[in-house]
Amino acid sequence: MAQLLRDPRPRSYLLEKVEVPLERMDDPVHTFSGGMRQRVQIAKALATDPRVLLLDEPTTGLDASVAAGVLDLLRNLLAERDTAAVVVSHDFSVIEALTDRTLVMNVGRVVETGLTDQLFQDPHHPYTQRLVAAARR
Repeated sequence: MAQLLRDPRPRSYLLEKVEVPLERMDDPVHTFSGGMRQRVQIAKALATDPRVLLLDEPTTGLDASVAAGVLDLLRNLLAERDTAAVVVSHDFSVIEALTDRTLVMNVGRVVETGLTDQLFQDPHHPYTQRLVAAARR
C-alpha cells in the first residue's frame, strides 16, 4: 500500500501544513475551534494523497477571517500537491478562490460552464446572470 501513496512524507507533515499543533493530535475533537476542525478535515482528506479532492461547501459555518485562511490554505495545498479539486459551493468567493473553471447548475441541470473569471464577468444564461447579480449586492 505504501507504494500507492505519491507523497513519502509522514502524515504528521500534513498536520504541520494545516497549522494544527502536533501536541494536539490526540485531543478530543470537541476541544477544537471550527477553523481547526476544518483544517484537520483537510489533512485527513489529503492523507491518502488523492489526485482529486471533493470540497463540498468547504467554508460553511466559519467566520469570514477563518474562511479566508482556510481558502488560502486549500489553494496552496492543492497547488503544492498538484491535486485537482471539485468544489461545490453557493458562495462565489469560494468558487473564485479555488477554481479555474465553473459549472452552474439549476434544478440538477448544467445551464452554463466556462472559465470562472469570464463566467462571473459575462454570464450568458439568465439563471447565471441572476446569481452573479445577487452576489454583487
